[in-house]
Amino acid sequence: MNAPLPATALQAVQAADLAALSLIEQSVAFASVSRDSNLPIIEWIQDLLQAHGIESHLSHDDSGKKANLWATLPAHDGETKIGGIVLSGHTDVVPVDGQPWDTDPFKAQVIGDKLYGRGVTDMKSFGATALMMVPELLKRKLKRPVHFAFSYDEEVGCIGVRRLIADMVDKGYRPAGCIVGEPTGMQVVIAHKGKHAYKTSVRGFEAHSSLTPQGVNAVEIACEFVTKLKSMHRKLEAEGPFDPLFDVPFTTIHTGVIAGGTALNIIARDCDVMWEIRHHHLNSPVLLFNEAKTFADSLLPAMHAVASGTGITHTLNSVLPGFATDADSEIAQLCFRCAEVDSALGAGKVSFGTEAALFHQVGVPTIVCGPGHIAQAHQPNEWVSLAQLAWCERFMRRMADEICVN
Repeated sequence: MNAPLPATALQAVQAADLAALSLIEQSVAFASVSRDSNLPIIEWIQDLLQAHGIESHLSHDDSGKKANLWATLPAHDGETKIGGIVLSGHTDVVPVDGQPWDTDPFKAQVIGDKLYGRGVTDMKSFGATALMMVPELLKRKLKRPVHFAFSYDEEVGCIGVRRLIADMVDKGYRPAGCIVGEPTGMQVVIAHKGKHAYKTSVRGFEAHSSLTPQGVNAVEIACEFVTKLKSMHRKLEAEGPFDPLFDVPFTTIHTGVIAGGTALNIIARDCDVMWEIRHHHLNSPVLLFNEAKTFADSLLPAMHAVASGTGITHTLNSVLPGFATDADSEIAQLCFRCAEVDSALGAGKVSFGTEAALFHQVGVPTIVCGPGHIAQAHQPNEWVSLAQLAWCERFMRRMADEICVN
């Protein structure tokens, strides 16, 4: 992940140099937060493609308030289903509630050499840049089809893309490769970690806080459990196993939410802990979970000695698999050439999850490569450098040189 920027991207980039800027601005203007409908932005994309004679297929969620979009630019010989490349991105963004923004998050603004706005990094800039290329790809004639995949609810568990991929397979599409445009600094990412997300619920026994021996404090039990998770994380950080190609080279264990108790003078009856394991291929998340569960089980006898109805339960809330694509694969080599990255130096692995793993699961070799950096995502004043956007545009144009007839 240490490959240098191409010389073109090192030069001063002005907003006027960016052909995709207008589409990025229009995309950001849709406040497509995961909790809300994404239909306005999907219909906007549908209209853009329809203006070039490209039909879109929408797959809705059960409520009908959200949709994925799949559209295909056919090869010059008419082929639409076999081979070709998927350009994939999600339309939803994370909330801005409570974040101290200095600009309107849903109005993309250029300030100096950066573009600010919710989603400019994660990940509307990639999608808008891909859409900017439609007229050129059609005019130059494609050797093989190009597919656009825009999904809903990626930020809350890659939910929509699962339905999109199922539809893709059912309708007989067999892409040769996929590029997911999550922010990688335009480096070519060939793998990411898997993630298992859990809720651990502690049921204690209420009593007056002055009579602590007569109660079982669910908050305190939960804190003991979180302390165990932290000790497991520290051991992984210190002892590995390590894969140095990952941005975080060891498996991580993280506690995100802990909630319990009702009042200071009541021994807490219930407490929930939301936690996750982000693992690479050298660790088993099942074995790590079993270690955590064994510790939790060791707390039960003392709890039951006070009250028989107490206990600790664990729920696996979601699983996102990891993935790894061969750096010598056709899609990886194409991306190395288009990104102008030396394949011997530029292949990377990241800790955050994407829909890449789900495409990979159905036999579509997948790469993650997009403008911006994950450290700038989900933050107040989310931004992407104009140089990164220029690099992404150059990437798309070099890809057109590779996959078009003329």
